Amino acid sequence: MASSSASLPGLEAVQVLVSSLADESPVVRESSLASLKEIAPLNPILVIDCCVAISKGGRRRFGNMAGVFLVMACAVRAMEQKDVDSTYMVKLAKIATSEMITSKDFNADWQRAAAAVLVSIGSHAPELMMEEVFLHLSGPNLASQSMVQILADFATTEALKFSPHLKDVFLRVLPILGSVRDAQRPVFANAFKCWCQAAWQYVGDFPSNPLLDTDVMSFMNSVFELLLRVWANSRDLKVRLSAVDALGQMVGLITRSQLKAGLPRLIPTILDLYRKDQEIAFLATQSLHNLLTACLLSENGPPLLDFEELTVILCSLLPISCINNQTHSSNFSLGLKTYNEIQHCFLVIGLVYPDDLCAFLLNKCQSNEELPMIGALCAIKHLLPRLLEAWHGKRSSLIEVVKLLVDEQSLGVRKALTELIVVMASHCYLIGPPAQLFVEYFVRHCAISDHEIRMHKASEETSSKSIPFQAFQNKKAMIDPVSPSELRAICGKGLLLLAITIPEMEHVLWPFILRMLLSKKYTGAVATVCKCITELGRHRSFQTSPLSCEFNTSNDIPSSVDLFARLMVLMHDPFAREQLATQILTVLCYLVPLFPKNLSFLWHDEVPKMKAYISDLDDLRQDLSYQETWDDMIVNFLAVSLDVVQDNEWIISLGNAFARQYALYDDDDEHLALLHRCLGMLLQKVDDRIYVHGKIEWMYDRANISVPVNRLGLAKGMGLIAASHLDTVLEKLKLILDNVGHSRFQRILSYFFGKVLEDADDTYAALALMYGYAARYAPSTVIEARINALVGTNMLSRLLHVQHPTAKQAVITAIDLLGRAVINAAEMGISFPLKRRDQMLDYVLTLMGRDENEGLVDSSTEHLHTQSLALSACKTLVLVEPRLPVEARNRVLKATLGFFALSSDPSDIISPLVDNLISLLCAILSTSGEDGRSRADQLLHILRQVDSFVSSSVEHQRRRGCTAVYELLLKFRNLFSGGVCGLGCHSSCTHSKQIDIATQRKFPNLPSAFVLPSRNYLSLGERVMTYLPRCADTSSEVRKLAAQILGLLFSMALSLPKLAASVDYSDIEVSYSALSSLEDVISILRRDASIDQSETFNRVISSVCVLLMRDELVISLNTCTSAICDKIKQSADGAIQAVTDFITKRGNELHELDISRTTQSLLSATVTTTDKHTRQEVLNAISCLAESTNSSTVFNEILAAAGRDIASKDVSRIRGGWPMQDAFVAFSQHPVLSYSFLEYVVSVLDTPLPKTDIDKGQHSNHSIEAQNDCQFQQAAILAITAFFRGGGKTGKRAVEQSYSTAFSVLTLQLGSCHGLAGLGQLEPLRRLLLAFQSFCDCAGDIEMGKILARDGENKDKEKLIDLIQEVASCTSMKRPKEEDPARRQVATCKLLFSWIRIMLTLLLFLCIKLCCHLFSSLQSM
Repeated sequence: MASSSASLPGLEAVQVLVSSLADESPVVRESSLASLKEIAPLNPILVIDCCVAISKGGRRRFGNMAGVFLVMACAVRAMEQKDVDSTYMVKLAKIATSEMITSKDFNADWQRAAAAVLVSIGSHAPELMMEEVFLHLSGPNLASQSMVQILADFATTEALKFSPHLKDVFLRVLPILGSVRDAQRPVFANAFKCWCQAAWQYVGDFPSNPLLDTDVMSFMNSVFELLLRVWANSRDLKVRLSAVDALGQMVGLITRSQLKAGLPRLIPTILDLYRKDQEIAFLATQSLHNLLTACLLSENGPPLLDFEELTVILCSLLPISCINNQTHSSNFSLGLKTYNEIQHCFLVIGLVYPDDLCAFLLNKCQSNEELPMIGALCAIKHLLPRLLEAWHGKRSSLIEVVKLLVDEQSLGVRKALTELIVVMASHCYLIGPPAQLFVEYFVRHCAISDHEIRMHKASEETSSKSIPFQAFQNKKAMIDPVSPSELRAICGKGLLLLAITIPEMEHVLWPFILRMLLSKKYTGAVATVCKCITELGRHRSFQTSPLSCEFNTSNDIPSSVDLFARLMVLMHDPFAREQLATQILTVLCYLVPLFPKNLSFLWHDEVPKMKAYISDLDDLRQDLSYQETWDDMIVNFLAVSLDVVQDNEWIISLGNAFARQYALYDDDDEHLALLHRCLGMLLQKVDDRIYVHGKIEWMYDRANISVPVNRLGLAKGMGLIAASHLDTVLEKLKLILDNVGHSRFQRILSYFFGKVLEDADDTYAALALMYGYAARYAPSTVIEARINALVGTNMLSRLLHVQHPTAKQAVITAIDLLGRAVINAAEMGISFPLKRRDQMLDYVLTLMGRDENEGLVDSSTEHLHTQSLALSACKTLVLVEPRLPVEARNRVLKATLGFFALSSDPSDIISPLVDNLISLLCAILSTSGEDGRSRADQLLHILRQVDSFVSSSVEHQRRRGCTAVYELLLKFRNLFSGGVCGLGCHSSCTHSKQIDIATQRKFPNLPSAFVLPSRNYLSLGERVMTYLPRCADTSSEVRKLAAQILGLLFSMALSLPKLAASVDYSDIEVSYSALSSLEDVISILRRDASIDQSETFNRVISSVCVLLMRDELVISLNTCTSAICDKIKQSADGAIQAVTDFITKRGNELHELDISRTTQSLLSATVTTTDKHTRQEVLNAISCLAESTNSSTVFNEILAAAGRDIASKDVSRIRGGWPMQDAFVAFSQHPVLSYSFLEYVVSVLDTPLPKTDIDKGQHSNHSIEAQNDCQFQQAAILAITAFFRGGGKTGKRAVEQSYSTAFSVLTLQLGSCHGLAGLGQLEPLRRLLLAFQSFCDCAGDIEMGKILARDGENKDKEKLIDLIQEVASCTSMKRPKEEDPARRQVATCKLLFSWIRIMLTLLLFLCIKLCCHLFSSLQSM
């Protein structure tokens, strides 16, 4: 862009920019326009010439004349006076006007731009411009309308240059007014307004210049009469509005006589416009303000209106003032302008009639109509500072009226009154008792509760649905309703303004405002009151002011103990509105001179700590136990404060103050719980037993134990008292217990007399909690006898009959607290067993279960919460002495492990429940067993119970199971590492010392290797194969946990002693290197779970493969079935990959028995899995096993399994296919195993079956073996059939290589099967023929296949010999090289022997049949 320092732009560049003003793109047009406006001041003549050149032809030729005219106007305005040439200006004016007079449009963009050109010309040569305009004023109506608008714009822009020509304008405009149409009248009226405004400005700047001479005044009067009598009465609203707007500017220019004569018409006309919308009301108010100023404040005579005549105006303005004082209206800016104009009208009237106006407004404040009341209050608020001296005598009247309004129910009136009171206070109107009344008024509205706000909002929504739309005339409908929240905020700000900005209010507020803290109805305003006290404290010097004297001399001021007790309890909710707890802590520091002197230094240290805890509320919400922690901090703050005071009289007074606080809270208020605890802590510090007993009675009588929160607070309070007065508390509890349901007759009487007894469940729940917390807080030196007595009375059994879920939770919590009391005593060195611990554990399990009718009174959420508490109590009971028996331990596991299967919602209850369950399992592990071996057994027992959840198909169950396993392993490791004691405490503690002493006592002469478990007891092989699939899980969290579990397992394994038989495992350095690699993977997963999953899993497998000992590796492979059949396909694939890697890398370490069992496991996996891809991967693993180890062992196991299937199943009808056949096909397609598998199967078929002595009846072992061998051979036939059919090219090559051997074996089998067929066993022959036929198809011997198909099943012996000869001749003809003489001789011999065996078998069968016939004949004789 060009600048002042740049060279002048060239002609071509400007021409291009001007041409671009008509570009199709709006972006280009706007950019060109902006550029030309910046260039125009540099060379305006050049720019104007280019615009003139392109404007030839007008709008029809150039599409953006508006842009051209805007550039021309900018350039003309930028011209210097010396460059202005009249001829040139006339030319430009002609160009602009020629377009306007020939167009029927009005107020188009290009017309406004052309008018801007003429106005710019007028800024240099006004006479020239006006002459050009005057030429066209007498033209067509549209042209004259445009010319008038130009004159209006010129008057607005150049008022001082326009005003001298005002007479000429009137001379030319007045004659044409009669022919102006209604549609054009708003333009002319607006022009008159602009001309009058210019005249006002000219008269103000040049008062001595006679602008308004007789002619001008005559013209002005004529226009005034026309506008008032004709145009202001038009039916067209726009005409009326523009006429009134113009009249508002003319009233100060016309004569007073004419103005007075026009008032009867003008005032109603203006007031009538207030019935329209808000914008019209603003214009009307402007005119009314000008009218009142001209009538009342004129220097040329007395007021033209009496106050009685003004009352109509005032009554009309008050509701309008109320409407436009809405801060949340849709058009706040316009409403505020209207409101200010109305207040200016009031001020004009007040300057002339102050007393009358004050009386009028005060009278309106006492009316029954809401809108006039609000408007009057707003007017008084606005006028009070401006008419302060004039209204000084009205002070008392104003205060009395305001006092009467403090109880007004309308929220709008309250809001206006609040704002007025603040203004009155700032002008010293508030003194004496009325001032305190107004302060209390502020506090009362600051105490509006959120519940009241919600109720009001609900009622407003209900009423708004039934109220139809109403027009502007209904003033009440136009007012936006004031909400209670808005009123509360205004009163809060107002009260703070009184305390901060008005020094005179200090004597009113202090110390009166302290009374507001103790009132129950003002509880919601305590935060605001505390802010005010803080601000007052910053202005007052509390160290020098005689505060104690003020408190002692005034009876109306609360005592320091009442203040302290009230503020302590109100700190309960850290999320209370306006940061109440923080405000109270701040106030306590400012009020510290009112309390004992020793508290100053303590609070100076403690208060910042408490503020810091609640400073970040968002962070605080993340802590689920924040409320309990905060209450504990408050009680501890009270405790240390009482310790510092050391003034028994003040403490007793404070206790009485706490007792008086009970009247300030409802039964369901959570503050009561903290109040119970505060009073309990105070009574703990008191030595007077009678006083304590009385306050205990007071606490219980005023506690509504049917409210769970109140009940819990009472129990904690009783527990705090029990720390110093245990026997007194127990006496009270015994009395309560004895009176529960004491007399049925009393119940009957209470029913008839209308009295309501407390629910027994609530009483039992309260008793249980009080007993529990009494044991929790009581001194450890005295609780043993009390707990034994409590448990010995079997009181707990009476509590099992509670039905309500909250009562169950209370009883469970009490049992938990009893157990914790025993544990705490053990920590203090006072160990004793908990009697009837197993019975209490049964109680907890009973309360944890769901009753049959519980659905009527319980919700699932409450039941889950009960179960969560029960798990925590079970953990506590497991940790106490005596050690839990095995039966009880198993019963607990059976009752609780199912919680791992719970759904994820509600998470705020389920998550703590699962955490408690995991803690319970860890507690069972830590307290089970006497040595490392027994604890390792218990660990494995628990882990195996959790395995079903670790391998679950539900993600959150897998995550919970893995979390439990990890925590259990961590606990197990810590039990033997010294980092954590058997009861779960970190670092050094009394438990670890006791455990060490017990261990030394039980194993005094044994080294640590015998106390610690050996590596073998960890069952690493089984555990690794259980958790390894989780390392490939779909959940990143589960993958991370699984990797950590494996790392923890091997870390423990390397640190534990090894048995003598397992010393020769992998080198220690290699193992630690692999463990280090595994830990690297774990650290990567912890940092970023989104990394490449396959890479991390491969690294995990590699590390595990190295870390496993040979025996562990064997167990892993032997137990891989469940891992491969994992319910998550991704994990199953990972398990297969791991097995394959183990076999590939360490298959040479497997013995024959290991290979056999591994094969069985893999085959079991193929049978179990239904996924085809997974089955194929398992078969590949079997192939890998056969390739990497002894293949014959693998083949033998597969054929044995196939034989068992043949004997027990119909393998042809197995759904999904027969897995053994898939294995045979996999071997046949394997490039390496296909040869060895075919050779193995041929060798099996070539092995003759053993003979069985049928005649001797030996059907036991020998017959079973023979049957198994027969099944084995049948499996071999099916295997070789599958080989021939599914081997593909790889199988065909293997067959070609072993053709002669396979052919010979099949030929020999043909003879054997024909012999069995003669005995009635046809299935072997059919299978063999199918195998032989598949052999022919695979080898390409089509002719041989036809021969077998034709004569294969013929049972004649001669036909069989012919068949064999034909097959042999067919083979010899097609494959002469395959039939060497030696082979042929061997085959012939084998065939001969086969025939001999067949004949012998037939003879034997005939003999047996003959003998049976003879035996039957002899019996018949």
